[in-house]
Amino acid sequence: MSTQRRFDSVSAAKTWSRRQESRSGDRDLLPRVFGEDTFGLREMRARLPDNVYKQLVRTIEHGEELDPGIADTVAAAMKDWALSRGATHYTHWFQPLTGATAEKHDSFLKVGRDGRAITDFGGDELVQGEPDASSFPSGGLRATFEARGYTAWDPTSPAFIMGGESATYLCIPTAFSSWAGESLDAKIPLLRSIDALDRVTRRALKLFGIDAGRVTANLGPEQEFFLLDREFYYRRPDLMTSGRTLFGAKPPRGQELDDHYFGQIHERVLACVQSVEMDLYRLGVPMKTRHNEVAPGQYEMAPVYENANVASDHQQLMMRILERNARQYGFVCLLHEKPFRGINGSGKHVNWSFGTSDRNLMDPGDTPHDNLIFLFFCTAVMSAVEKHQDLLLACVSSAGNDHRLGANEAPPSIISIFLGSQLEDIFNQLEESGRAQEREHEGLLGLGVNVLPDLPRHSGDRNRTSPFAFTGNKFEFRAVGSSASISLPATVLNTIVAEAIDDWTELLEPIVEAGTSIEDALWTLLSNEIPSFKRIIFNGDNYAPEWVEEAARRGLLNTGSAVDALPALAAHKNEVLFDKFGVFSPRELDARLEVLTEQYFIKINIEGETAAHMARCMILPAAVTYLNQLTSARAGAADAGASTAGLDSNAARVAGLIDELTAALDELDAQNEELGGDEVSSKVIHMRDNVIPATNAVRDVADRMEKVIPDDLWPFPTYRDMLFVK
Repeated sequence: MSTQRRFDSVSAAKTWSRRQESRSGDRDLLPRVFGEDTFGLREMRARLPDNVYKQLVRTIEHGEELDPGIADTVAAAMKDWALSRGATHYTHWFQPLTGATAEKHDSFLKVGRDGRAITDFGGDELVQGEPDASSFPSGGLRATFEARGYTAWDPTSPAFIMGGESATYLCIPTAFSSWAGESLDAKIPLLRSIDALDRVTRRALKLFGIDAGRVTANLGPEQEFFLLDREFYYRRPDLMTSGRTLFGAKPPRGQELDDHYFGQIHERVLACVQSVEMDLYRLGVPMKTRHNEVAPGQYEMAPVYENANVASDHQQLMMRILERNARQYGFVCLLHEKPFRGINGSGKHVNWSFGTSDRNLMDPGDTPHDNLIFLFFCTAVMSAVEKHQDLLLACVSSAGNDHRLGANEAPPSIISIFLGSQLEDIFNQLEESGRAQEREHEGLLGLGVNVLPDLPRHSGDRNRTSPFAFTGNKFEFRAVGSSASISLPATVLNTIVAEAIDDWTELLEPIVEAGTSIEDALWTLLSNEIPSFKRIIFNGDNYAPEWVEEAARRGLLNTGSAVDALPALAAHKNEVLFDKFGVFSPRELDARLEVLTEQYFIKINIEGETAAHMARCMILPAAVTYLNQLTSARAGAADAGASTAGLDSNAARVAGLIDELTAALDELDAQNEELGGDEVSSKVIHMRDNVIPATNAVRDVADRMEKVIPDDLWPFPTYRDMLFVK
């Protein structure tokens, strides 16, 4: 066992060797491969009749109703394209309430009565599928025996090819609903929220004399993740079952040197990340940045802005490709929000804005103080965030994110908005006098060295501690967890902002119709409304303890865990909100609450059971073995007449730790057996109040044991092993 244990790190480091590849690059590589595995507009234009292509474009780009008469033509072209790419099967690719994606593969092959095989794929098969819905979480929307569910083709998100050497198949993005037409997925509510934002924003823009067509929400999610050598992953039952380490003493070195952040990317990691980027380029995902993150073994990748629906689909693809390709390079990709205690966890910063095809409504321009359109919509966003703090907290709450939020590495569970000095000054002026003038100048930032250029100074610094920060022409929602789907946070943002815009449009329309200019009416509205949400603006350090006290004085929410935050999802005011804009029915909203609550219970229950197993079946035997070694050595020393003081001391320490661990394990076993009642609402309280503390108590003893028991006896890789092997 000692020999195998010592070879862990060496073996892990040797699982990948540098491959020689030519650097004589193909200048046209990126433009040529981008989107080649998608049935996007380029392929549609080449393969579809002109009239069919134009009808699809009107649906995709302008939101017009899809003509069902073109389904057969599109299906035939899509099939021919997929077969030319090596596909043998197709699947309706959808996003059930698991937070991941799902697919059932059907062959293109059909056998005629004469025994001849042909390939066939018609419009009916393109437009609608019928996967078994019985085993997906539904939150009570359907009974277990009611198995029927429908998938419906989403033409606004392009079909794509997945697979590799062993299998290739066509994926058709679809929505997923019950037999009764209720949403069982993440896509339908997102599409509904996009439509709601489109409707109210177009109406508001008419007040400014603008009729620019469809308004879209746009997303740009930044994905943080860890890469861990699979040699270690498969030796850690906690990572395999729960995605995070339930045990692990603080190593001598973690992230204290601050040398990993933006450091040179190790060549093995770079090769892995580059392969992920190339596969995503082929799938039409516009990847933009990659870099080392703060913690050892942690990285970040991010695409540029896209339409919110497509961006949500692409985010799911990014997570899948990361997990798949990591294994090809001897890694495992960890997407849990907190894989390692004591170092930074992972988030998914969702950059969000909305606008028309030629205007970003979150862009302040060069003179934000008199940009009426920007001031109107930016103020609506702030009002929405203040009013619906509870919803924003609920939509990012999970068992995993509880470990990350507020841990001096991520925003706290207090929603606030960072504006920057220039915008804050403008809104202060509006509140005080009803008008604003330019007072904060950007100017140039001189660096004091002639050979270095003067840099433009932005209107405000970036606040990396804020949960909802304005970053120049968009808002960055930084509280979303690494493993989460971005669909629910985007759905919430779209809907709450739609409500604020709708309310303010209702106020302004009669005033403008009565003859008041939109400028005068808007100045009055803004100066009246700013005091109602001013408390949500905070440009300081969100990590500071003083902010927690200040936020409490302001009356801002501060939920301690997902158990406290999630119930707000189905609060009465929120049911009214979502129902008004047709995003969630009350039943659909209640279903989300039940599913998310149940997921919390299941995840903590798995962690409790896993911790008990590892401690009793792996850690405790190692401690007993070491104690036996010590006592045997003591007996030998005593027989030889040597001093036994050191052996006595160590044996007593280990024996004491064994007693502590046994007592803590007995308590954890008792709490695991007691599930907290029959209702999921009581079960999650039991998990939070009893199982988590009992699990932490076992960990506390085990982590102290790790620092005492010899390496060759410790039963699984330590943090020291896992964090630095590339």
